[in-house]
Amino acid sequence: MHDRDAILAELRATLIELFELDAGRITLDARLYEELEIDSIDAIDLMDRLRRQTGRKIASERFRSVRTVSDLVDTIHQLVNET
Repeated sequence: MHDRDAILAELRATLIELFELDAGRITLDARLYEELEIDSIDAIDLMDRLRRQTGRKIASERFRSVRTVSDLVDTIHQLVNET
């Protein structure tokens, strides 16, 4: 899960599994809170799942700046490619 396309595919599968979202709604421009209706408790569940998938923890401060699926893909990409 190192390139953006792979991250998006894995993230889409995770969002569908965790929150029973329709795949068509999960676009790069989709706003997590407003359009996908991810609330703060859902965000915690998502952060935990991503930690297990990547082996790395997304700091709360870093996650707070995430607004769209694209932002989240970029954040995960940066995280998994840090040395």
